Amino acid sequence: MTASEPLGLLLDQAQDKVVLIDGDGTFTYVSGAAERILGFTPEELIGENAFEYIHRDDREAVEEAFREAVTGEEFTEITVEYRHRTADGSWVWLESRMSNLTDDALDGYVVSSRDISDRVRAEREREETAAHLSEISAVSSDVLWMFNADWSELLFVNPSYEEIYGTSVAELRGDPGAFLDAIHPDDIPAVEEAMERLSDGNPVDIEYRVNPGEDYHRWVWVQGEPITVDGDVVRITGFTKDVTDRRRRERQLVVMDNLLRHNLRNDLNVMLGTVETLESEVPESTEHTAVIRHVGEQLLATAEKEREIIELITDHRDGEPIALDEVVEECVERVGERFPAASIGIVSLDPVVVDGRAELRSAVTELLENAVRHAADDAPAVTVGLRYAPDGAEIVVSDDHAPIPAVEANVLTGDHDMTDVYHSSGLGFWLVYWSVELSGGTVAVESSDDRGNEITIRLPAGGD
Repeated sequence: MTASEPLGLLLDQAQDKVVLIDGDGTFTYVSGAAERILGFTPEELIGENAFEYIHRDDREAVEEAFREAVTGEEFTEITVEYRHRTADGSWVWLESRMSNLTDDALDGYVVSSRDISDRVRAEREREETAAHLSEISAVSSDVLWMFNADWSELLFVNPSYEEIYGTSVAELRGDPGAFLDAIHPDDIPAVEEAMERLSDGNPVDIEYRVNPGEDYHRWVWVQGEPITVDGDVVRITGFTKDVTDRRRRERQLVVMDNLLRHNLRNDLNVMLGTVETLESEVPESTEHTAVIRHVGEQLLATAEKEREIIELITDHRDGEPIALDEVVEECVERVGERFPAASIGIVSLDPVVVDGRAELRSAVTELLENAVRHAADDAPAVTVGLRYAPDGAEIVVSDDHAPIPAVEANVLTGDHDMTDVYHSSGLGFWLVYWSVELSGGTVAVESSDDRGNEITIRLPAGGD
């Protein structure tokens, strides 16, 4: 080696592996970093051909790069990446810089190499992840999208965009704001407001009409999330789902509800009016007309519950902070006024706030009324308690009556098919089930002949 001893000592301390190779590729000098990176001591490599240690799939490209570098008429420097064999037979990725810069004092050409295995591994993992995401997005019926923070650049969108919005991805890439042209004019202001909220760092949840080619008959549900770095929004991402069928079913449900409820209430009012006339004109008929009146009033009550259920499942409002202790007190007072002979006691009333739907009041009222109505005696006793739970709150309604039939208990817990619900108590229990479910809660039922019934509504924590 012609390099001075101090220079050699300095090179041995460098993080990069520095070698000298002659025109044939033979090592004439190897720095101490070779042992740390490759496991070979410098002495083991000097005199060896460098290309013999390169992976066979990379060797030709590295040899070609080396020849190109050392034969250049002017100064030439080339960087190449490849796999190099280690002392234990494994492979590391190296990035090597080689040039034709040499000197009579140097016994060959300088090649400086660094270990880039971690970088290559990370890049391949990212590429694999990106490939998997691309495969998933390509077959997804939802639109997956990503924009920069001010919506001036489209970063990603999958092919489903064209099917749902009715415009091309190419057009959107050329003009990221073009998707607004595919939105119903009446819905654009709400969408633009949602875009501003996302740019300000707030998530959004919105539904609107799209696709001018289909007269904007498509409804989409969009959830968007801002991606922040150090408190600043850098990207905006989300998905768009076609909810046209759901919207159509909801409209049909509301129309049928209006028709059924209107006709049912009108016909029942006529029937009850006729019963009243009959009772006044034929006093001896009251024993029979009482049955008709009772059934008619039950049908009217059922129609009212049906209306509440339709409104509940077609209303997409978010939850709101609800003070459950106030709800329980209101419901006990309301049911007590309707059934003055009943004894409704509050056994516990922890002040708890949850994020839920206002219909929770209807759920608690229904459970209390059901317990009172189905009591065996004329002075039914029911208790209700509200208590903290580790992950939220629990409302417990208890009675000492006969066990609730399994077909109805399963309605409350969500283990029942709606086709088997055949009377008003079942419909009322469906109101309870949906009210609790839409508030993120669950219902549990425990019944026995000796202890009666205990219905527990569990709701997740929320609010302050």
